[in-house]
Amino acid sequence: MPGDVETLAGQWRSARPPVAGIHADSAACSRQSFAVIDAASRHATHEAEVGGYVAAEAAAPALDAGRAAVRALTGMVDAEVYFTTGSNHGLDILLSSWPGERTLACLPGEFGPNLKIMAHHGFEIRELPADEFGRLDLGALGSALTSHLPALVHFTVLGSHSGIVQPAHAVISACRAHGIPVIIDAAQGFGHLDLADLGAADAVYTSSRKWTAGPRGVGVLATRPGLLPDYPRQQLAHAETNVGLHVGFSVALGEHVAFGPAAIQARLREVGAATRAALDHVAGWRVREHADEPSATTTLRPPDGVDPMQVRSRLLAEHSILTTYLGVERAPREMHQPALRVSPHVDVTDEDLAAVAAALAAVTR
Repeated sequence: MPGDVETLAGQWRSARPPVAGIHADSAACSRQSFAVIDAASRHATHEAEVGGYVAAEAAAPALDAGRAAVRALTGMVDAEVYFTTGSNHGLDILLSSWPGERTLACLPGEFGPNLKIMAHHGFEIRELPADEFGRLDLGALGSALTSHLPALVHFTVLGSHSGIVQPAHAVISACRAHGIPVIIDAAQGFGHLDLADLGAADAVYTSSRKWTAGPRGVGVLATRPGLLPDYPRQQLAHAETNVGLHVGFSVALGEHVAFGPAAIQARLREVGAATRAALDHVAGWRVREHADEPSATTTLRPPDGVDPMQVRSRLLAEHSILTTYLGVERAPREMHQPALRVSPHVDVTDEDLAAVAAALAAVTR
């Protein structure tokens, strides 16, 4: 590896507790740093010392810094930024308070839990056009929007079931041209992809625990000014929130900015390419994405008769390698068979990937 990559990977790794094995599951939950863990712990200690409400007031500058980082990373410079309990919470808040017609367009590969939230709030779901890889078909987008004009477009920049990167900026521009509000699900893209051109979106939401390596149980929702009515805004600002996790997330965002978002994104593109090269065709597994797909998420389709759930369990139990089992419920409108997801972070080594390939061959046999 070049020296600058070694520096980034080494610094990222040394900022965290030693990993117990090989962590290739950042698309589910990355590893928090010592500083993030310490920040949440120190806030809990401060609550015990001075009381929860006084401690929350003292945490305000850290939380404001976290909100500022969200605005910078999304390009939503004037956004109202709210901490949530995670991505599903952000979407639920947005759809529950939606004032207009309840028709919504999204990709065929929409995340299964998102589809359930949409149905719960009475949205009629229409599909945006996509190619054989599940990527948005930009050539067919304009006619799809005009022929069945939805009240809202919900667009996921990177799926939970696939490492295919979607053209978010193009969708936002098309929706603006047709006067259609657009909500961006950035759960898999935030901290992973360059999302600094989302400024014209109406709302962006994400979680903390994935590529930005913050705590579980917290996320963020950024909206254009005035989008949310008073009641949901009051709910999100309610005092009964886990301020310690918000502080931890804010520290994780600060670390991400300090490392350099562009450097992290470039390294993650390298990680994705190296992972696909190492794992494609191992023991009959096939990589879904193109080799040069600009993401660090690799989706492996199993050989006939091989159960990815069992493989995931054996990789962990026998080789201490953490991956993700992908059931078809993750994208019920697009997935036809279960798969295995491999998503290491910037600190993965060539030796780690070779070990994953050897273990995958062993448990598949």
